[in-house]
Amino acid sequence: MRYMLLVYSTESPDGLDAEEDARIRAGHGQVIEEAARKGVLEGAEPLAPTRTATTVRVEGGKALVIDGPFAETKEHLAGYYIIDCENLDEAIEWAAMIPTACKGSEGCIEIRPLLLARPYTAGGNG
Repeated sequence: MRYMLLVYSTESPDGLDAEEDARIRAGHGQVIEEAARKGVLEGAEPLAPTRTATTVRVEGGKALVIDGPFAETKEHLAGYYIIDCENLDEAIEWAAMIPTACKGSEGCIEIRPLLLARPYTAGGNG
């Protein structure tokens, strides 16, 4: 079963200090390296800050474009992992390894099963 692990963390307009940034990056590097070595990693990427987000809603058949994220929240979606695990328990084990601390506050990992065995492709669903 494929799972998406959504990384939620706090976001500061000033960013992280160099030491905290290095610690978090090293933690993600360790998880990515181990997941790749075990053959369960399908993808993992950080996201740009929420100030770069664009939200699109369709109202009356027309696209309404809004700069920034839709929801006001203290935590933001910071990145994701896509892993292929035997079951939810294994996905929980991987989620527990992902660093979420930022600016002294712990974040969380949301685990969502992916509905397709393989992602959509240009020729249909793989």
